[in-house]
Amino acid sequence: MASVSPADQPIRVHSTSGDFHPEFKENVKQGWNQLVEEFGKRFGKSPSHIARAPGRVNLIGEHIDYCLFGVLPAAVERDILIACAPSDDPFESAITIQNLDGTYSVGSIDPLRAQKDGEWILPIDKTKLDWQSYIKAAYHGVLSHFFSSVEGPSPKGANFLVTGSVPLGGGLSSSAALVVASTLAFLAVNDKLASITQGQLVELCMENETRVGVNSGGMDQGASVFSSSSSALYISFWPKLHASPVPLPQTAPPTVYVIANTLKTANKLETAKIHYNLRVVETLAAARVLARGLGVQVGPKEKVRLREVLARWIGEKGDEGTEEEQIARLKAGLEKIAPEVERILGAGSGQRGLTYDEMVEASGLDKATFDETYLSWVEVEASHFQLYKRAKHVFSEALRVLQFREVSLRGVQEFKETAPMPTVRQFLGRQMPQPDPDSKASDSAQHELGRLMNESHESCDQLFDCSSPELNQLTSLAREAGALGSRLTGAGWGGCCVSLVPEAQVAAFIEQISKAYPAYQDLSKEELDQVIFATKPGSGAGVYDVAGGLS
Repeated sequence: MASVSPADQPIRVHSTSGDFHPEFKENVKQGWNQLVEEFGKRFGKSPSHIARAPGRVNLIGEHIDYCLFGVLPAAVERDILIACAPSDDPFESAITIQNLDGTYSVGSIDPLRAQKDGEWILPIDKTKLDWQSYIKAAYHGVLSHFFSSVEGPSPKGANFLVTGSVPLGGGLSSSAALVVASTLAFLAVNDKLASITQGQLVELCMENETRVGVNSGGMDQGASVFSSSSSALYISFWPKLHASPVPLPQTAPPTVYVIANTLKTANKLETAKIHYNLRVVETLAAARVLARGLGVQVGPKEKVRLREVLARWIGEKGDEGTEEEQIARLKAGLEKIAPEVERILGAGSGQRGLTYDEMVEASGLDKATFDETYLSWVEVEASHFQLYKRAKHVFSEALRVLQFREVSLRGVQEFKETAPMPTVRQFLGRQMPQPDPDSKASDSAQHELGRLMNESHESCDQLFDCSSPELNQLTSLAREAGALGSRLTGAGWGGCCVSLVPEAQVAAFIEQISKAYPAYQDLSKEELDQVIFATKPGSGAGVYDVAGGLS
């Protein structure tokens, strides 16, 4: 019987801390208790719920989700928490927002309806980065989807107290975590949690984040919502949103992922017109030009994506067959289309980059139709548009994701076949047998995953131009310090890198990096712990019912 995709599962609602965090460490519990106590001090009562959404680390698959190709992220243990409670006044609809960190300003959201059609009005300044804008965007989405009728019930007012451990602008998707946690908090105080699946929550949060000016592809929200502890996720977006766990192989020696922050903030919103949103437009234009060269039919005003072009070209009909059969077809298609990208997009001026006029001509559209389809909804700025490089990265990265998944699953299967049966003592103590340290298969899986990570970083740097001098330096230092593989994670242009490191070498690895990377050299031990740390896949987003207190 086929397993149910996390996308079709209900929102996680927990009544005990052990359900939320299988390993609910004492320091984490203390942080939650502090949040509950501070909420009581500020608002005069206990919160009804705590909404939690983790950040994510993308192990591989950068900038391909908005092209509808699958990605392979994992939730991290660091998260955003929002303690919340509905207002005691049934006629109050305003939201009061405070942050546990006193450096952030207190805010209030008081939604209005347009007199003409009753549409909700919550203005958001897209030119200014403000953490409250993400909360406001989440509220707008909940209002539009659940309180659209003027004659229906009104939304409840509420008090929010926000805290978090996901570094801002670090490439671990703090913005998506804040949008997911905020959306869950609004659903919780309005008793709407049972009205939405995890997949619908991801789609709603993707829509919500566009309200702050970023055209997100869905990986960040999907990883934050769908994840389960001990596994990464393979999230695919065509022909529909689907997620399946990818257990990471147990290897000898054991390995972990170490996240290191360059300390260069990657401000995805403020640089969108030359970075993130420009890449979205370049990949969309590349899809049309490629389709034209392949003889694939595309409507004149259709914003076809690269995954859709590939599907039409190889004759895919959708989700026919098992997941493994679908992935096999996709892998064969990616291998087949690589030379066509060189022939169609790499010819002539393609490798140099196309001017606006050359791009319009290559698309086969007139300027008015091209502008309406690709530029009317987003602001971008470029002298040359790199359609060839962007498409080459997307297709090669999509193939690396499948290869990473294949190596991981093969490693897990090889361990099952070769691992000794647990002893009675191991079974009763919930200790799993360890991989054979002399196993060549175990060693091979480690190095294959590391090689794919290194190739991914090179492609991000050379083809997608989303790395930075700091990221290149930090990944290079990581490899010198013993990482099997290291790559940027997140949108890039700053933020974090992720490295695959033998677990026994983590302390030495961090020490060497802290001495070699200039931005780390003057940091205290506490500051260093915030910018470079080992992590394992964490659990996904959900809501904790505080009715009985933390337990």
